[in-house]
Amino acid sequence: MGKRIIQQARGKGSLTYRVRKQAFSKRIGYPSQDKKGEAEIIAIVHSAAHSAPLMKVMINNQTFYNPAFNGAFVGQKISIDGEPKEGNILSMGKISPGTQIYNIERNPGDGGKMIRTAGSFAVVSKQMENKLVVVSFSNKKIVTLNPACRATIGRIAGDGKILKPFVKAGKKHYKMKAVNRLWPRTSAVKVNAVDHPFGSGRGKRIKQKIAQRNAPAGQRVGHIRPRRTGYRG
Repeated sequence: MGKRIIQQARGKGSLTYRVRKQAFSKRIGYPSQDKKGEAEIIAIVHSAAHSAPLMKVMINNQTFYNPAFNGAFVGQKISIDGEPKEGNILSMGKISPGTQIYNIERNPGDGGKMIRTAGSFAVVSKQMENKLVVVSFSNKKIVTLNPACRATIGRIAGDGKILKPFVKAGKKHYKMKAVNRLWPRTSAVKVNAVDHPFGSGRGKRIKQKIAQRNAPAGQRVGHIRPRRTGYRG
């Protein structure tokens, strides 16, 4: 009789597989839409749950967190719904084509859901006649958005973060623990037969990797109902 494989244990949740709550204490977002005018960066903070440094911004005694842009510093003044300058927060309809933006709202008022990792940015492509705004991402993906959606002008700080090595396994252990990432990972064929459907087999003889869409959790591994398999000719 087998036991729960890693996927099942993680899905069920336990003391072992749990996000560290302290890491997610800082939530990225924008102030309410009626808040407009000059705001001030009161702190640049580190968050274990985010790859980029966050700036703590205050406007009318209300504070919020936003990914810091390149060159941001404590005491700097930024504008909400003001001029299209770096660090300012504007609605998409007021941003001219060719401008780099980040922390883009998918729907007006949701606080920003796209482009929030270190060093990333998107570019406003054009303002369409039907009042939609076209935004292009670095992976060639193109999205049309409501002009009332807000975004921050500029590029997120921390570019090149992934190029810096962890050096020690202990540092990576704590980083992965903070975001509940399974690490270190091992190949399924290396484990025992009781731990995974691909396990054992007296050597690395790869087994069938196609799983049905409605297969039970302990067998739903590999290719989930693939349209095709093998190399393309």
